Amino acid sequence: MDAHNLSQRLLTVASFVEEGARLADIGSDHAYLPAYLALNGKLSYAVAGEVVKGPYENAQHVIRKEGLENQVVARLADGLAAITEADEIDTITICGMGGPLIVDILSRDPSKLARHPRLILQPNVGESSVRQWLCQNNYHLENEVILSEDKHTYEILVANYQAGPQMVLTAQELKYGPYLMTEKNSAFVAKWQAKITKLQKVQAQLQKAKEVPTIKMAALTSEIEEIEAMLYG
Repeated sequence: MDAHNLSQRLLTVASFVEEGARLADIGSDHAYLPAYLALNGKLSYAVAGEVVKGPYENAQHVIRKEGLENQVVARLADGLAAITEADEIDTITICGMGGPLIVDILSRDPSKLARHPRLILQPNVGESSVRQWLCQNNYHLENEVILSEDKHTYEILVANYQAGPQMVLTAQELKYGPYLMTEKNSAFVAKWQAKITKLQKVQAQLQKAKEVPTIKMAALTSEIEEIEAMLYG
């Protein structure tokens, strides 16, 4: 992968960045995403934020190599601290982190979100916590995508700020994703079938115990039935 050839995951993220965006890519690593968007004429300006020195230097190298110094700037900073008011950021991407860490980054300094930027988020785990944060902060989900690549499953959440009533999601929608559970594509079905298999293996292990923990078994059965009802009901 390089700035000219993104993974399917990052190509999908890139597809949600609007023409002429002023982007902050937090946890940018090699700055491949902003570099790709700049090379394809989609960006006005971008900040590639990185908290670790090695990846920050990688980002600098890619920006120089592609001749994008006037359009993309790498900054060594923690989370949204990479953004200044002068950047006039209108789009933030945060990809490849756990949901709770994404929530922590978004929550740490509310002033950084004063312009209500479009959020394109790709949590590796804990997607429900990200959806919960969006609801609580007047962001409305505009789209969700789930895809499989290199034996990993990725969910991408796209949200825009809306003043007024907060978006309300049910417990099921928070867990599975309102768009994803409606579409139920093959990656989504495979993810939740794998979850059922995992829960059944736990049950099989518990059955071997001298004293089977009935409450735990019942909870596992309940979760399996819930997933099956969502998938096939």
